[in-house]
Amino acid sequence: MTFDELLERYEPRLAAAFRECIEAIKSGIVLKTVVERLERGDIYGAVQAIQFEPEAFAALELALQEAFNAGGVNMVESLPKLIAPDGTRVLFQFGVRNLEAEALLRSQSSELVTRITEDQREALRIAFESGLSRGQNPTATALEVVGRISRVTGRREGGLIGLTSRQVEFISRARESLLAGDVEGMRRYLDLKTRDQRYDRTVAKAIREGKPVPADMVAKMIGRLSDRNLLLRGQTIALEETRTALFSVRDNAIRQQIQAGKITAQEVTKHWLHSGSEHPRLQHIEMAARYKAEGVPLDQPFIAADGTALMHPHDPKAPARHKIGCRCRMSYEIDYVAAGLRRYRARAA
Repeated sequence: MTFDELLERYEPRLAAAFRECIEAIKSGIVLKTVVERLERGDIYGAVQAIQFEPEAFAALELALQEAFNAGGVNMVESLPKLIAPDGTRVLFQFGVRNLEAEALLRSQSSELVTRITEDQREALRIAFESGLSRGQNPTATALEVVGRISRVTGRREGGLIGLTSRQVEFISRARESLLAGDVEGMRRYLDLKTRDQRYDRTVAKAIREGKPVPADMVAKMIGRLSDRNLLLRGQTIALEETRTALFSVRDNAIRQQIQAGKITAQEVTKHWLHSGSEHPRLQHIEMAARYKAEGVPLDQPFIAADGTALMHPHDPKAPARHKIGCRCRMSYEIDYVAAGLRRYRARAA
Protein backbone atom coordinates (compact mmCIF):
# COMPACT_ATOMS: atom_id res chain seq x y z
CA MET A 1 0.00 0.00 0.00
CA THR A 2 1.38 3.42 -0.95
CA PHE A 3 1.39 6.50 1.28
CA ASP A 4 -1.42 7.98 -0.85
CA GLU A 5 -3.47 4.82 -0.36
CA LEU A 6 -2.98 5.05 3.39
CA LEU A 7 -4.28 8.62 3.32
CA GLU A 8 -7.24 7.65 1.13
CA ARG A 9 -8.17 4.90 3.57
CA TYR A 10 -7.65 6.56 6.93
CA GLU A 11 -8.48 10.24 6.42
CA PRO A 12 -12.15 9.41 5.66
CA ARG A 13 -12.21 7.01 8.63
CA LEU A 14 -11.03 9.69 11.03
CA ALA A 15 -13.51 12.22 9.62
CA ALA A 16 -16.35 9.72 9.95
CA ALA A 17 -15.26 8.82 13.49
CA PHE A 18 -15.33 12.50 14.49
CA ARG A 19 -18.85 12.89 13.09
CA GLU A 20 -19.90 9.70 14.90
CA CYS A 21 -18.66 11.12 18.20
CA ILE A 22 -20.46 14.43 17.66
CA GLU A 23 -23.71 12.66 16.74
CA ALA A 24 -23.50 10.59 19.92
CA ILE A 25 -22.99 13.73 22.01
CA LYS A 26 -25.91 15.49 20.33
CA SER A 27 -28.21 12.50 20.76
CA GLY A 28 -27.49 12.47 24.50
CA ILE A 29 -28.43 16.11 25.07
CA VAL A 30 -31.42 16.70 27.35
CA LEU A 31 -32.79 19.98 26.03
CA LYS A 32 -34.90 20.62 29.14
CA THR A 33 -31.80 20.59 31.35
CA VAL A 34 -29.95 23.06 29.10
CA VAL A 35 -32.97 25.41 29.01
CA GLU A 36 -33.47 25.31 32.78
CA ARG A 37 -29.87 26.29 33.40
CA LEU A 38 -30.04 29.11 30.86
CA GLU A 39 -33.22 30.37 32.55
CA ARG A 40 -31.19 30.71 35.76
CA GLY A 41 -28.43 32.50 33.84
CA ASP A 42 -26.11 29.58 34.54
CA ILE A 43 -23.97 29.57 31.39
CA TYR A 44 -21.39 27.25 32.93
CA GLY A 45 -24.09 24.77 33.92
CA ALA A 46 -25.58 24.84 30.42
CA VAL A 47 -22.17 24.09 28.93
CA GLN A 48 -21.67 21.20 31.37
CA ALA A 49 -25.08 19.79 30.45
CA ILE A 50 -23.83 19.10 26.92
CA GLN A 51 -21.46 16.48 28.43
CA PHE A 52 -18.65 17.14 25.97
CA GLU A 53 -16.19 14.84 27.75
CA PRO A 54 -12.95 13.16 26.58
CA GLU A 55 -14.56 9.71 26.94
CA ALA A 56 -16.97 10.62 24.14
CA PHE A 57 -14.14 10.46 21.61
CA ALA A 58 -13.21 6.79 21.96
CA ALA A 59 -14.16 6.10 18.32
CA LEU A 60 -11.88 8.88 17.10
CA GLU A 61 -8.98 7.59 19.19
CA LEU A 62 -9.51 4.07 17.86
CA ALA A 63 -9.46 5.29 14.25
CA LEU A 64 -6.26 7.18 14.98
CA GLN A 65 -4.69 4.06 16.48
CA GLU A 66 -5.57 2.04 13.37
CA ALA A 67 -3.96 4.66 11.11
CA PHE A 68 -0.87 4.78 13.31
CA ASN A 69 -0.33 1.02 13.35
CA ALA A 70 -1.01 0.66 9.62
CA GLY A 71 1.52 3.42 8.90
CA GLY A 72 4.25 1.68 10.89
CA VAL A 73 3.70 -1.69 9.22
CA ASN A 74 3.55 -0.05 5.80
CA MET A 75 6.83 1.77 6.41
CA VAL A 76 8.87 -1.35 7.16
CA GLU A 77 7.23 -3.27 4.33
CA SER A 78 8.29 -0.55 1.89
CA LEU A 79 11.98 -0.83 2.82
CA PRO A 80 14.11 -2.68 0.21
CA LYS A 81 15.63 -6.05 1.06
CA LEU A 82 18.93 -6.01 2.93
CA ILE A 83 21.05 -9.13 2.58
CA ALA A 84 23.44 -10.00 5.42
CA PRO A 85 27.03 -11.20 4.69
CA ASP A 86 25.97 -14.81 5.24
CA GLY A 87 23.31 -14.47 2.56
CA THR A 88 20.32 -14.27 4.89
CA ARG A 89 17.75 -11.53 4.53
CA VAL A 90 17.57 -8.86 7.23
CA LEU A 91 13.92 -8.53 8.27
CA PHE A 92 12.62 -5.03 8.95
CA GLN A 93 9.76 -5.23 11.44
CA PHE A 94 7.49 -2.75 13.21
CA GLY A 95 6.58 -3.40 16.82
CA VAL A 96 3.17 -1.94 17.71
CA ARG A 97 4.04 -2.49 21.39
CA ASN A 98 7.26 -0.51 21.12
CA LEU A 99 7.29 1.82 24.15
CA GLU A 100 8.24 4.90 22.14
CA ALA A 101 5.56 4.14 19.55
CA GLU A 102 2.93 3.71 22.26
CA ALA A 103 4.01 6.99 23.87
CA LEU A 104 3.75 8.84 20.54
CA LEU A 105 0.24 7.53 19.92
CA ARG A 106 -0.88 8.25 23.50
CA SER A 107 0.45 11.79 23.32
CA GLN A 108 -1.21 12.56 19.99
CA SER A 109 -4.57 11.08 21.04
CA SER A 110 -4.56 12.89 24.38
CA GLU A 111 -3.59 16.26 22.91
CA LEU A 112 -6.18 15.95 20.13
CA VAL A 113 -9.07 15.17 22.47
CA THR A 114 -7.99 17.85 24.95
CA ARG A 115 -7.88 20.48 22.20
CA ILE A 116 -11.32 19.50 20.95
CA THR A 117 -13.01 19.43 24.36
CA GLU A 118 -11.45 22.61 25.74
CA ASP A 119 -12.18 24.63 22.60
CA GLN A 120 -15.71 23.23 22.43
CA ARG A 121 -16.51 24.40 25.94
CA GLU A 122 -15.33 27.88 24.96
CA ALA A 123 -17.40 27.71 21.77
CA LEU A 124 -20.52 26.73 23.71
CA ARG A 125 -19.97 29.56 26.19
CA ILE A 126 -19.69 32.07 23.34
CA ALA A 127 -22.82 30.70 21.65
CA PHE A 128 -25.00 30.73 24.78
CA GLU A 129 -23.86 34.22 25.78
CA SER A 130 -24.40 35.51 22.23
CA GLY A 131 -27.98 34.22 22.09
CA LEU A 132 -28.99 35.56 25.49
CA SER A 133 -27.29 38.92 24.89
CA ARG A 134 -29.51 39.42 21.83
CA GLY A 135 -32.54 39.15 24.08
CA GLN A 136 -33.37 35.68 22.79
CA ASN A 137 -35.28 33.42 25.17
CA PRO A 138 -33.45 30.41 26.71
CA THR A 139 -35.31 27.81 24.65
CA ALA A 140 -34.52 29.50 21.33
CA THR A 141 -30.91 29.98 22.43
CA ALA A 142 -30.57 26.33 23.41
CA LEU A 143 -32.06 25.11 20.11
CA GLU A 144 -29.77 27.47 18.21
CA VAL A 145 -26.80 25.80 19.86
CA VAL A 146 -27.78 22.11 20.04
CA GLY A 147 -29.84 21.98 16.84
CA ARG A 148 -33.38 20.80 16.16
CA ILE A 149 -34.55 17.23 15.80
CA SER A 150 -35.40 16.43 12.19
CA ARG A 151 -38.79 14.78 11.62
CA VAL A 152 -37.21 12.85 8.75
CA THR A 153 -34.02 11.49 10.35
CA GLY A 154 -34.90 11.73 14.02
CA ARG A 155 -31.48 13.33 14.62
CA ARG A 156 -30.50 16.80 15.68
CA GLU A 157 -29.50 18.91 12.70
CA GLY A 158 -27.85 22.31 12.54
CA GLY A 159 -26.65 23.74 15.80
CA LEU A 160 -23.10 24.49 16.83
CA ILE A 161 -22.02 21.29 18.60
CA GLY A 162 -18.59 20.19 17.36
CA LEU A 163 -17.56 23.52 15.86
CA THR A 164 -14.51 25.50 16.94
CA SER A 165 -14.87 28.70 18.91
CA ARG A 166 -13.70 30.61 15.83
CA GLN A 167 -16.37 28.98 13.68
CA VAL A 168 -19.03 29.74 16.27
CA GLU A 169 -17.98 33.40 16.35
CA PHE A 170 -18.18 33.99 12.60
CA ILE A 171 -21.45 32.01 12.31
CA SER A 172 -22.92 34.13 15.11
CA ARG A 173 -21.80 37.30 13.30
CA ALA A 174 -23.34 36.05 10.07
CA ARG A 175 -26.65 35.35 11.83
CA GLU A 176 -26.72 38.79 13.43
CA SER A 177 -25.94 40.51 10.11
CA LEU A 178 -28.69 38.64 8.26
CA LEU A 179 -31.28 39.33 10.97
CA ALA A 180 -30.29 43.01 11.29
CA GLY A 181 -30.08 43.75 7.57
CA ASP A 182 -26.43 44.77 7.97
CA VAL A 183 -25.40 45.28 4.33
CA GLU A 184 -21.65 44.88 4.86
CA GLY A 185 -22.18 41.85 7.08
CA MET A 186 -24.45 40.24 4.48
CA ARG A 187 -21.83 40.85 1.81
CA ARG A 188 -19.28 39.09 4.00
CA TYR A 189 -21.73 36.20 4.32
CA LEU A 190 -21.76 35.86 0.53
CA ASP A 191 -17.97 35.43 0.63
CA LEU A 192 -18.17 32.41 2.93
CA LYS A 193 -17.14 29.26 1.06
CA THR A 194 -19.25 27.07 3.35
CA ARG A 195 -22.52 28.93 2.75
CA ASP A 196 -25.42 27.27 0.90
CA GLN A 197 -25.48 29.15 -2.39
CA ARG A 198 -29.16 28.35 -2.93
CA TYR A 199 -29.94 31.27 -0.61
CA ASP A 200 -27.70 33.79 -2.37
CA ARG A 201 -30.57 35.41 -4.28
CA THR A 202 -32.45 35.99 -1.03
CA VAL A 203 -29.40 37.67 0.53
CA ALA A 204 -28.67 39.71 -2.61
CA LYS A 205 -32.26 40.98 -2.57
CA ALA A 206 -31.97 41.94 1.10
CA ILE A 207 -28.75 43.83 0.32
CA ARG A 208 -30.38 45.75 -2.54
CA GLU A 209 -33.35 46.70 -0.41
CA GLY A 210 -31.33 47.28 2.76
CA LYS A 211 -33.66 44.99 4.69
CA PRO A 212 -33.09 42.01 6.98
CA VAL A 213 -33.57 38.44 5.82
CA PRO A 214 -36.74 36.84 7.31
CA ALA A 215 -35.98 34.99 10.56
CA ASP A 216 -37.29 31.62 9.34
CA MET A 217 -35.02 31.86 6.28
CA VAL A 218 -32.04 32.85 8.45
CA ALA A 219 -32.60 29.76 10.61
CA LYS A 220 -32.36 27.53 7.52
CA MET A 221 -29.31 29.36 6.16
CA ILE A 222 -27.42 29.23 9.43
CA GLY A 223 -28.35 25.59 9.90
CA ARG A 224 -26.79 24.74 6.54
CA LEU A 225 -23.77 26.91 7.29
CA SER A 226 -23.26 25.12 10.61
CA ASP A 227 -23.61 21.66 9.07
CA ARG A 228 -21.07 22.45 6.36
CA ASN A 229 -18.63 23.88 8.85
CA LEU A 230 -18.95 20.76 10.99
CA LEU A 231 -18.15 18.67 7.90
CA LEU A 232 -15.14 20.91 7.23
CA ARG A 233 -14.04 20.57 10.86
CA GLY A 234 -14.05 16.80 10.57
CA GLN A 235 -12.09 16.90 7.33
CA THR A 236 -9.53 19.30 8.79
CA ILE A 237 -9.03 17.12 11.86
CA ALA A 238 -8.72 14.02 9.68
CA LEU A 239 -6.13 15.59 7.38
CA GLU A 240 -3.98 16.93 10.21
CA GLU A 241 -4.20 13.97 12.57
CA THR A 242 -3.84 11.24 9.95
CA ARG A 243 -0.73 12.86 8.53
CA THR A 244 0.71 13.57 11.97
CA ALA A 245 0.20 9.92 12.89
CA LEU A 246 1.66 8.58 9.66
CA PHE A 247 4.75 10.80 9.63
CA SER A 248 5.39 10.22 13.34
CA VAL A 249 5.10 6.45 13.06
CA ARG A 250 7.22 6.29 9.90
CA ASP A 251 9.98 8.05 11.83
CA ASN A 252 9.48 5.67 14.75
CA ALA A 253 9.56 2.63 12.44
CA ILE A 254 12.96 3.70 11.11
CA ARG A 255 14.24 4.21 14.65
CA GLN A 256 13.05 0.75 15.65
CA GLN A 257 15.32 -0.69 12.94
CA ILE A 258 18.21 1.36 14.35
CA GLN A 259 17.49 0.12 17.89
CA ALA A 260 17.53 -3.43 16.55
CA GLY A 261 20.97 -2.84 15.00
CA LYS A 262 19.78 -3.44 11.44
CA ILE A 263 20.80 0.02 10.25
CA THR A 264 22.41 3.08 11.88
CA ALA A 265 21.21 6.68 12.02
CA GLN A 266 24.25 7.70 9.96
CA GLU A 267 22.99 5.50 7.11
CA VAL A 268 19.64 7.32 6.90
CA THR A 269 18.91 10.59 5.09
CA LYS A 270 15.49 12.23 4.91
CA HIS A 271 14.17 14.50 2.15
CA TRP A 272 11.38 17.10 2.23
CA LEU A 273 8.99 16.88 -0.74
CA HIS A 274 6.47 19.60 -1.58
CA SER A 275 2.97 18.49 -2.49
CA GLY A 276 2.26 21.07 -5.19
CA SER A 277 -0.97 22.04 -3.41
CA GLU A 278 -3.31 24.77 -4.62
CA HIS A 279 -2.31 27.21 -1.87
CA PRO A 280 1.31 26.31 -1.07
CA ARG A 281 3.37 27.68 1.76
CA LEU A 282 6.32 29.49 0.23
CA GLN A 283 8.56 28.37 3.08
CA HIS A 284 7.72 24.73 2.31
CA ILE A 285 8.46 25.22 -1.37
CA GLU A 286 11.84 26.64 -0.38
CA MET A 287 12.50 23.71 1.97
CA ALA A 288 11.68 21.24 -0.79
CA ALA A 289 14.08 23.00 -3.16
CA ARG A 290 16.78 22.98 -0.52
CA TYR A 291 16.30 19.49 0.93
CA LYS A 292 14.76 17.36 -1.84
CA ALA A 293 18.07 16.28 -3.40
CA GLU A 294 20.60 16.62 -0.60
CA GLY A 295 18.37 15.94 2.39
CA VAL A 296 19.37 16.02 6.06
CA PRO A 297 20.56 13.32 8.49
CA LEU A 298 17.83 11.46 10.37
CA ASP A 299 18.45 13.20 13.70
CA GLN A 300 18.63 16.71 12.26
CA PRO A 301 15.57 18.91 11.60
CA PHE A 302 14.55 20.71 8.45
CA ILE A 303 14.81 24.47 9.00
CA ALA A 304 12.14 26.75 7.55
CA ALA A 305 12.89 30.33 6.49
CA ASP A 306 11.34 31.68 9.71
CA GLY A 307 13.70 29.50 11.76
CA THR A 308 11.16 26.83 12.66
CA ALA A 309 12.71 23.38 13.07
CA LEU A 310 10.64 20.45 11.80
CA MET A 311 11.71 16.83 12.13
CA HIS A 312 9.14 15.93 9.45
CA PRO A 313 5.94 17.36 7.94
CA HIS A 314 3.23 17.69 10.61
CA ASP A 315 5.81 17.57 13.37
CA PRO A 316 3.67 17.65 16.57
CA LYS A 317 6.04 20.23 18.07
CA ALA A 318 5.76 22.63 15.11
CA PRO A 319 3.44 25.66 15.23
CA ALA A 320 0.05 25.52 13.48
CA ARG A 321 1.22 27.79 10.66
CA HIS A 322 3.44 24.97 9.44
CA LYS A 323 0.92 22.17 9.94
CA ILE A 324 -2.73 22.99 9.30
CA GLY A 325 -3.62 21.97 5.75
CA CYS A 326 -0.03 21.05 4.87
CA ARG A 327 0.19 18.27 2.28
CA CYS A 328 3.97 17.99 2.03
CA ARG A 329 5.68 14.62 2.09
CA MET A 330 9.01 13.21 3.23
CA SER A 331 11.06 10.33 1.92
CA TYR A 332 13.83 8.31 3.55
CA GLU A 333 16.99 7.22 1.79
CA ILE A 334 18.97 4.40 3.40
CA ASP A 335 22.56 3.68 2.37
CA TYR A 336 22.18 -0.07 2.05
CA VAL A 337 25.72 -0.46 0.69
CA ALA A 338 27.15 1.12 3.85
CA ALA A 339 24.80 -0.97 5.99
CA GLY A 340 25.91 -4.16 4.24
CA LEU A 341 29.59 -3.32 4.57
CA ARG A 342 29.18 -2.48 8.24
CA ARG A 343 27.52 -5.81 8.92
CA TYR A 344 30.19 -7.62 6.88
CA ARG A 345 33.02 -5.96 8.83
CA ALA A 346 31.32 -6.67 12.14
CA ARG A 347 30.96 -10.32 11.22
CA ALA A 348 34.57 -10.52 10.00
CA ALA A 349 35.84 -9.01 13.22
